[in-house]
Order: sequence, then structure tokens, then C-alpha cells
Amino acid sequence: MNIPINRRTFLKFASILGLSLSSGNVFSSNMSKKELLQQPDRIDVHHHILPPVYTSALAKIGIKSAGGIPFPYWNAQQSLDVMDRNGIATAITSISSPGIYFGDIGFSKDLAKRCNEFSATLISNNKMRFGGFAVLPLPDVKAAVKELEYALDVLKLDGVVLLSNVGGHYLGSSIFDDLYFELNKRNAIVFIHPTVPANGKLPKMGMPPSIIEFVFDTTRAISNLVMNKTLKRFPNIRFIVSHAGGTAPFIAWRMSLMDYRFYTDTIGDLKRLYYDTALSASPYALSSLQEIASSSHILFGSDYPFAPESITGKTISGLNTFNGFNEKKLRGIDRANAQALFPRFIGK
Repeated sequence: MNIPINRRTFLKFASILGLSLSSGNVFSSNMSKKELLQQPDRIDVHHHILPPVYTSALAKIGIKSAGGIPFPYWNAQQSLDVMDRNGIATAITSISSPGIYFGDIGFSKDLAKRCNEFSATLISNNKMRFGGFAVLPLPDVKAAVKELEYALDVLKLDGVVLLSNVGGHYLGSSIFDDLYFELNKRNAIVFIHPTVPANGKLPKMGMPPSIIEFVFDTTRAISNLVMNKTLKRFPNIRFIVSHAGGTAPFIAWRMSLMDYRFYTDTIGDLKRLYYDTALSASPYALSSLQEIASSSHILFGSDYPFAPESITGKTISGLNTFNGFNEKKLRGIDRANAQALFPRFIGK
């Protein structure tokens, strides 16, 4: 779904994000370049790609934006340059919202395969600099399982990315159980990325849905995974949730009030999840997250290129200046925690 937004509104929110509309590189953080280069080599688990095969396919059906923000320009060398300037050794890439499903499952199956093959080539051409999450053609579960087998067994991608909802069906819905079964059997890693609610009934507030609605939709997906006991029924799936879990850490206690009805363990389930730091490296978000998640379950994420390089710098600075993380915990967040999930990057 595309939310129309005029140029004036876009420019206002772009300036909030620190977005550069020029083709030049942006270097903006509270740390000097020398300090950044001294940081440990990071593994970025929230790093997007917009390959031409993807953007051109979506442009043909009139889609040129995500969450109310026009698609940023992307290429592999640009990512590598940003990574080098910010001490990022490896980026595990993914296709972001709006995903690949727009009512035509044939379109989705074809685009999933082409995007996943692009990711595999990107990894092959840039040894150890890139990993990749496969995109799957949901809501067709049978097709998704088939693409999962191809992406993990043949292309050797590192896991899968699933949007918070597909066509209004939220993660945790039993209609996806056959996919969860396959993911569980493989001990797979699933990166959960938000998108806009499918019904389109958003309040008219004059701001892109990615600013507020994305964190709410992440929370809806997490709640559904907990309340439908998906996390308990498929315990081998390692879920990484975007943006510090949306609002889930903040409302964890409220969610737990439903335990008596659903016979769940909300707090225990939330502690099992992994959380990235994309657009969340502030004391407001991190303090709440730290109460629910062990530091070993927090992973560095930049949200590049939807969040520009200036935000990558601010994310690094925010983590380094947060009082809740000592040097050992920061090292884990920057790299070691991701290595535990993706052991092929150990030693790099």
C-alpha cells in the first residue's frame, strides 16, 4: 500500500532523519572519523538492498515508495563505502517493506527468486562483506516453503525476512504453520521487518507510516507470535525483531495480563527474541529494551539506506554513550552476538 505524501511533508521528515538528498556521502555523528575507525568491526543485521530487479518490477505496478518514503538510491559499492566509514565488517541484507506481494502470487514467486539470486550473487562477489535474508512469496505457504528450500539449500542464504503482516495476516497466524514447521526443522533465523497495516485505515496525521505505524505493526506481530504460542510450538526458530521490538518492551507487562487467558508466558517469550538497534539507539528505547532483553540478545542494526548514513553514525554514538552497556556488552552488540547466530562470520 502506498500512502501519498507531498514533497513539502517528505522534506520535513527527511530533515528529521538527517537525510541527504544529494548524491554525495554523508558523514554526521558525534564521533570523529578516527574514533569511528577505531571501533570494532560490526555486523549489521538490519541493512537493506534495493536491487534494480526489485525496484524496476515494483515501478511497473506503480510502487516507488515504502512506508510513505520514496525508495532511496542503492548500489552495492555505496553500501560498502558506508560500511567502511562506519566500522561495519558485514551487512546481512534484506528486502524491506513493501515486500513482494501485491495480490498476484505469480509476480511474488518470480520476484522472490530473482531477489534471492541477486542476494546470493552479491554475497559471492563480496566474500564475507555481505550475508542475506531470503524473501519468500507469502501468503502462498506452499510456494514459500519451496522458495525457502531453494534459498537456504541451493543459494546458501543466511535466513529469511518476513514482514509483520502479509495481506493482513500477521506473523503467528496458524495459516503459516507449515512454513514455521520447515523453519523450525532447520533451526532457521527469521528477521521480522514491519510494514503498514493491510486495511489502510490509518489516521490522517500528515506523517509517513514508517515513523509511527511501523513500530506498532512490529508490536502486533510480536503479540500474535506470543498469544498464538508460535514461539513455544516452534522453539528452534531464532527470531530477530526490528527497531528494538517496536513498543513491545514498553508494554510487556500489559501484554502479560493476557497470560491467564492464553496460558502463555509473555515475559519469557519476549526474552527469547533477538532485537536490533535500528532507529532505536537512544536512552529512551534502550532503557526499556534492556529491562526485557539480555544484552546477548541485542544486535547492531543500521536500517541503511532507508535511514541515511548520518543515522548510522548516530546509532553508533548512541550505543557507545548509553550508560547501560559496558565495553563487553558493546562488543557483543557490535559483533559477538551476531556471530553466535551466524557462525560463518567467526574469525573474520
